[in-house]
Amino acid sequence: MDADHLDRIRQASAEFAPDGPEHLVLEIVAYAADEAASRGGGQCVVTLHADGSASVKDDGRGTDTRVDEHGRVVKKPIMATKDLRFFDLPEVERLPDGHPRRGMSVVAALSEWLIHTNRRFNGSWSQRYEHGVPVTDLRPVEADGTTGTCVRILPDEALRSRWSLTAGDLVRWSAYWPDLTAHLDDQRDSEDRAGP
Repeated sequence: MDADHLDRIRQASAEFAPDGPEHLVLEIVAYAADEAASRGGGQCVVTLHADGSASVKDDGRGTDTRVDEHGRVVKKPIMATKDLRFFDLPEVERLPDGHPRRGMSVVAALSEWLIHTNRRFNGSWSQRYEHGVPVTDLRPVEADGTTGTCVRILPDEALRSRWSLTAGDLVRWSAYWPDLTAHLDDQRDSEDRAGP
């Protein structure tokens, strides 16, 4: 875990989540798009939950997870450390909103909590983070016959008040990443969508 990196993100939320929570969702969807491109196609569902959280679930192979020499399940620490492909580079990939891609550590750092559930053919696990810090180990979850990754986040309160994600946004994202088909499942009630 890189505490300084996570603190830097939290202190500059306007820089790292310039369009609010939609940008955090877009950072997650970018990984689903990578997976879809590597397989010649794939899908993801973006769900807006009634509790203010959002999740992105894809149908890929699942995040790379391995068993170490001690028999412990480990995965790449992308939630709590800098993704070197996207940080501190002059020319970095741009996301469909026009802003630079920075990776999952931005999502984790700017979320009250994040739950990463990973389903692979060789097992399924889940791990919880709070403000980017892992608060549980990888915990086995029951297999359901599918593979893929689901990341569910509760963005920081200041960001949550700015939700404006629409199905049209996902259509634009799918056009940006032609190998990915993205769908929106808005489970908030009509009063939540209407706002105050």
